[in-house]
Amino acid sequence: MTLLYSPDEDDLRSAVRSLLADRASSSAVLARVESAQPYDLDLWKTLAQEIGVAGLLVPEEYGGAGATAREAGVVMEELGRAVAPVPFFTSSVLATKALLDAGAGEELERLAAGEVTAALLVPLAASPYKILTEGLVAGAEAAEVHLRVEEGVLYRVEGATVEVVPSLDLTRPVARVSGGERVARLGEVDLGEILGFGAALLASEQLGVAEWCLETTLAYVKQRYQFARPVGSFQAIKHRLADLWLDVVRARAAARNAVAEPSPISTATAASWNSSVAVHVAEEAVQLHGGIGMTWEHPVHLYLKRAKADEIALGTPGDHREALAGLVGLD
Repeated sequence: MTLLYSPDEDDLRSAVRSLLADRASSSAVLARVESAQPYDLDLWKTLAQEIGVAGLLVPEEYGGAGATAREAGVVMEELGRAVAPVPFFTSSVLATKALLDAGAGEELERLAAGEVTAALLVPLAASPYKILTEGLVAGAEAAEVHLRVEEGVLYRVEGATVEVVPSLDLTRPVARVSGGERVARLGEVDLGEILGFGAALLASEQLGVAEWCLETTLAYVKQRYQFARPVGSFQAIKHRLADLWLDVVRARAAARNAVAEPSPISTATAASWNSSVAVHVAEEAVQLHGGIGMTWEHPVHLYLKRAKADEIALGTPGDHREALAGLVGLD
């Protein structure tokens, strides 16, 4: 097992990053979140059908790529770097994992082909350690297929009422979902395991958020002058950036370990560390950008909001640390 990126993973990263640079620039994302349709469904269609990310985790027998969590983690990193408003995490990670565990081949084929988008109707604030039935769901309004777990069984439901509500993360809307009639029994699943898988992949997104914040801040302090010197030349700023760099390096190792060797321990480690790192690096980015970092026009606030929303998604850092302590035998 290696934490290094393979040539195939590098190629996948290059394809996704190139598309996002062209179609999901900071100005485009800012304009999108102010519109009536926060999700960029045209971008999602291109990602899903032309690059094939929708079927990344789907076995080849169902028309997918038959890839692993490692490749999905690379996509999550790039989407985090762009805070791209697309439902990859909710559809191609959470919903797809549920369908895989249930053995729902027909539904997987539709997802892999990019014909439909799915959403698992579980509150984003739920965690592998605390299953919630009431709360706000991400990705529901962008999905044609709604899935619900009841007493360990996955069902497809129709007719659910989806009410979009204000979200801290403008690039990942949430909704209150109620009602709906069960129309198909898809199979038995372990919801805690599904949420654990999602938490492991979310750590890769948090890594992408932190990397963008660090790189953008580093570029800014190199060209921002005070007292006839670049701000980045001051020793205090150098020390802060060096500490952030070390945090991000550790976050990369934790995220890669979580997708390369999935386990409750690697997931809890990555989820607890990366959640805190993403928030800290984003907060430092806002402060080190000075006055411009506090404006709506600069995209750094989108990254801080994504980091804060991710921090409470699928388990808080405290939830994961508490679980980790039990897993390694600490009081």
